[in-house]
Amino acid sequence: MSSDAIDRKGQPDTAAPAAIELRGISKSFGPVQANRNISLRVPKGTIHGIIGENGAGKSTLMSILYGFYKPDSGEIRVNGTPITITDSQTAIRSGIGMVFQHFKLVQNFTVLENIILGAEDGPLLRPSLAKARGVLKQLAEEYQLNVDPDEMIEELSVGHQQRVEILKALYRQADILILDEPTGVLTPAEADHLFRILEGLRAEGKTIILITHKLREIMEITDNVSVMRRGEMVASVKTAETSPAELAELMVGRKVLLNVDKAPATPGDPILEVRDLKLVDDEGVERLRKISFDIRAGEILGIAGVSGNGQTQLLELLGGYPEKGSKVSGSVRMNGQELDLTGTKSDAATRRARGIGHIPEDRQVEGLIMDFTAWENTAFGYHRAPEYNKGLLMDNAAILADAEEKMEHFDVRPRNAQLAARNFSGGNQQKIVVAREIERDPDLLLIGQPTRGVDIGAIEFIHKRIVELRDAGKAVLLVSVELDEILALSDRIAVMFDGRIMGERIPDQTTTGELGLLMAGVTDTEHTPASAGIPPDHRHVETLPEEPA
Repeated sequence: MSSDAIDRKGQPDTAAPAAIELRGISKSFGPVQANRNISLRVPKGTIHGIIGENGAGKSTLMSILYGFYKPDSGEIRVNGTPITITDSQTAIRSGIGMVFQHFKLVQNFTVLENIILGAEDGPLLRPSLAKARGVLKQLAEEYQLNVDPDEMIEELSVGHQQRVEILKALYRQADILILDEPTGVLTPAEADHLFRILEGLRAEGKTIILITHKLREIMEITDNVSVMRRGEMVASVKTAETSPAELAELMVGRKVLLNVDKAPATPGDPILEVRDLKLVDDEGVERLRKISFDIRAGEILGIAGVSGNGQTQLLELLGGYPEKGSKVSGSVRMNGQELDLTGTKSDAATRRARGIGHIPEDRQVEGLIMDFTAWENTAFGYHRAPEYNKGLLMDNAAILADAEEKMEHFDVRPRNAQLAARNFSGGNQQKIVVAREIERDPDLLLIGQPTRGVDIGAIEFIHKRIVELRDAGKAVLLVSVELDEILALSDRIAVMFDGRIMGERIPDQTTTGELGLLMAGVTDTEHTPASAGIPPDHRHVETLPEEPA
């Protein structure tokens, strides 16, 4: 079914000249039909959103447009001219640039070296670098993409690395820019800055195609939006004439609950008790500064904060794999018994044996082995469980059957446990990790960014499972840069800044503005923290030290 057959109102202006036009595009990978007879029209000088569930075919369609895949059938027109895009170089010569969800940057190269990589003017690099430096300065000033050209990529924040990717495309004179889930790894402030950049590009006549699952972003930044479902284009509308609820229903094919539905928590005994936890990394930087908190059975404690303020180190330490060379002090009790923080029983396997599950922040680095199959990944960390073994040998058939059941339960697509993890979309990779950890029924679940890069239907499902775990009397420590997610799921919210807990709040007694101030290190000593379950001498509402950290 093509979009032309079902556009029903407010469709993009067909009289306006099109920067991109796709006609009847289809693409299969073996038995999997990724795109089916897709037609799409993107007017010049607009921001066009493309949304859909994980596995809907969005990224495949854009990879066809950028020359990574060749369509089985159909036609591509750029600025009205039919064109065959055989590879990414053809796309670049046609004025198309793409910023991928997982950046394509060389980490130990400088910004300038990454900008010219693949676009050198000749065998001598010095003239290319000199030219690029001048062009880069002009582009950075024009589009608010300021970044130090001599900085190493590995030393840049994720938001600045994304700027480099955009500058790469603009340096190659792209008039059409495709961004695949661009805010999946950005803080709210970085996402807002990106939107200002995109608005500036649109004002200069550039055309933007934005692939995202975040309906708030679609409503905020796009002119038009197209919805994909199961490889087909099901609607194309003007953004101003639709709503988040309607788009969600079009994406999933049913009504979607956009708000988390949960009863008030009924906390029980403390599951996790953290006292004066301190961590200094191998370079002598204090990442955790005497943190104290409790989590009780049957409650969710959300940790809010800008990425890089100690949340990652907290999860890794509690999960049993702090950075090598780090020094740890303080105490952590799990179900009333002390956890080993530095000795031989401080590893992740011991943590799992004590009833701690962990959904890490980076699914590809810490949650999965990308070259291993889905069924193998569903058993990692639990491969010594009795149900997975027959005597001295692992029972692969039992693991495979269990993986297929998990994939069915968590709607992992495609439903093929024999595929390597890298062959799944980012959202479906996340579902594999979530299924593995939640299905083990842990007493304490550590969660880092549970719905990063996950579509609206899967977000609803994952949120329900987290609440179900809480209602079953389990404790949940939730770390997320999405304030909406923190506010919706948490029973209590602790805010981290510079390795400290700056204060605690009850979700329905605070605002995003107040949380934002705490995230920036601005404290309000007159506001009483909602520190349920924490002894008074361990409550943290403090001012910053006068000396630099």
